[in-house]
Amino acid sequence: MIVALIAACEIGFWVLLAAGLAFRYLLRMPRTGLALLLCEPLLEVVLLVATALDLKNGAEPNWTHGLAALYIGYTVGHGHRTVKWLDGHAAHRFGGAPPPVPPPRYGMARARHEGKVWAGTLVGAAVATALLQLAIWYVDDPSRVTSLESWRYVAWRAAGIHGLVALSYWVWPRKAPAGESEVPLEKERVRR
Repeated sequence: MIVALIAACEIGFWVLLAAGLAFRYLLRMPRTGLALLLCEPLLEVVLLVATALDLKNGAEPNWTHGLAALYIGYTVGHGHRTVKWLDGHAAHRFGGAPPPVPPPRYGMARARHEGKVWAGTLVGAAVATALLQLAIWYVDDPSRVTSLESWRYVAWRAAGIHGLVALSYWVWPRKAPAGESEVPLEKERVRR
């Protein structure tokens, strides 16, 4: 049941996002579009409540409960950035806004960008860990929570691997090819 609910939440996320952007830019109803976009966190609340009820009703804590915590953590850590990125592209494509500034591709500007993305992964891992710890306390039976405990390590292992990738941009920053700027063209135009 939990896996199906995770899939439904993911599908619901994209459906609400598409509907919110369609109302904002295609139907020219920005308030309705914003209301739909603001409904997205409710999906995570539904998943959280369903997971808690599943545990309360005596379900054996397993990988599905851990996956639900990781999904919620990822959405908290990266959901806003994803929505903002897609909103910028929809505003350009359908709303007449200027094209969104792409992320920097080279140098320390790229390293800072990767650091910010990694910060979202850290937030996601922290949220997942907190939810898993709450579930462990809720179940209150050390013999039944080993699966939940192992998911904490999965969250932090993913954050660690992502951190190493982000760190590589600081240690070995990519250099821009000759004649190309390290800063995206849109940022250069704004600075002038």
